[in-house]
Amino acid sequence: MTRPARLGLFGVGALGLAALLVRAVGGLHGFGGYPGPYGFVLAQAALGERHAANIVASVVYDYRALDTMGEELILFAAVTGVALLLRQQSPERAARREDAVRSDAVRFFGLGAVGAAALLGLLTIAYGYVTPGGGFQGGVFVAATFALVWAAGSYRLFHHLTPEPLVDLAEGLGAGGFVVIGLVGLIASGSLFENFLPLGTINTLLSGGQIALLNWAAGLEVAAATTLLFAKFLEDVMVPEEEEKPA
Repeated sequence: MTRPARLGLFGVGALGLAALLVRAVGGLHGFGGYPGPYGFVLAQAALGERHAANIVASVVYDYRALDTMGEELILFAAVTGVALLLRQQSPERAARREDAVRSDAVRFFGLGAVGAAALLGLLTIAYGYVTPGGGFQGGVFVAATFALVWAAGSYRLFHHLTPEPLVDLAEGLGAGGFVVIGLVGLIASGSLFENFLPLGTINTLLSGGQIALLNWAAGLEVAAATTLLFAKFLEDVMVPEEEEKPA
């Protein structure tokens, strides 16, 4: 396809998208003017039906879990596509051989914060259906922990802590586990993502039924996908020390 044809095709799509955005924004209600009734119904029913104190988690991992599964698979496909594209590049063309942080203060405080950052991420996932948080937010926190290892330490250390086969496996388990939990609900009750576990006690980790499992599956997938994405971009400009040594 010629360049003018590509630009013309893009222009048609851009105009259509712009028209849709203008129509959507123009139809928004004024600030604070929530029309309902979806939110009002859930605020009354979700706590008793799902025993999850965080009603947002009930929506994301139960009432519209099918949509969330689609989001999980979109992220999985997007990161897989980026990884395949970047694997075609040669990281040695722009390798930086001196990447370690030289400042003792940065290394001390930066690497010292890694444990706290990891704990914050895991707590955000674990309590995502009890307090504000969840698998998506906590997964990003966990991935940021590995980014901090690079920013305050070195690429070599980051590379050793995030072996690609293990990160790939974790991403697949997270995305696949989400789907499997939904299918178990389908087999057990005839409805996809129908809860099949005891609902437990509200305001405890043993609450929400299968929401807890879906929350952890999302956290694992998001953490692994974000880490893999970050690793592939870093790999494009840096190479581990083993690859820097002459053959």
